[in-house]
Amino acid sequence: MRRFDEAGIHPRTRLGQNFLIDLNLQQILVDNARLGPLDVVLEVGTGTGSLTALLAAQAAAVVTVELDRNLFRLAGEELHGLENVTLLELDVLKNKNRLHPAVLDAIGEQLAAAPGRQLKLVANLPFNVATPLLSNLLATDRPPRTMTVTIQKELADRMVARPGTKDYGSLSIWLQSQCRVQIVRLMPPTVFWPRPKVTSAIIHVVLDDALRARIPDREFFHGFIRAMFFHRRKFLRSELFSAFKNRLTKPEVDEILDRLGLDPTTRAEQLGVDAMLALAELVRAEVSG
Repeated sequence: MRRFDEAGIHPRTRLGQNFLIDLNLQQILVDNARLGPLDVVLEVGTGTGSLTALLAAQAAAVVTVELDRNLFRLAGEELHGLENVTLLELDVLKNKNRLHPAVLDAIGEQLAAAPGRQLKLVANLPFNVATPLLSNLLATDRPPRTMTVTIQKELADRMVARPGTKDYGSLSIWLQSQCRVQIVRLMPPTVFWPRPKVTSAIIHVVLDDALRARIPDREFFHGFIRAMFFHRRKFLRSELFSAFKNRLTKPEVDEILDRLGLDPTTRAEQLGVDAMLALAELVRAEVSG
């Protein structure tokens, strides 16, 4: 915190800034990422650059993104001389459904610099960017092989939630349909500055190529599961007809549900990943046929 005071920098709540000040936990975050000499790391929320320096010591390259101009300047001073670090001053999200092209370009340049390189996300994520960032990264053609990040425990619970529970939703399905997700450990508010009002968690997400290959059209599937949870308590029959009312008739909806052996009064929150995939594929075939 002394470094912030010296630089005259104060946390900005609207940017979701809560800085991880426990250096042991920073190291635990890096250790769980299992970095190697072929890894290109994306870090979102550079802060003072202390985590960035740890990443740069183990990875081939680090692309780190900071939106706050004062922190960008401070991190630039701290990271000066680290030739494998690319520091960008911008919002990692162009909008809530798209990553900033400059970030994708910087990552692509580093991945192409040597054969065998792979992308990993390692970050103490700003609270307000975590969900759209993780979702959009998985929607890209070349997503991170692993994502090791600190997030709110509430979000971590949603990521590992099982069908029929209150935390289960479109994010649960989107991640679990392509990845293996693990909560590594919980983190009390005292390890951050300023202290958040909630418990946080370190999560480790591993991309599973076999799972990912089961989704023929990821863009359609992503939109489909979000539509199915738009009105969480609606029955599947009503939700499907509402989402595809210009492309599916009620008899066609009934036929799709019957083919899968699903009761029309089933809710989306009751379907596991496999069932949701099967439903999405039948709907996609019907509306695009």
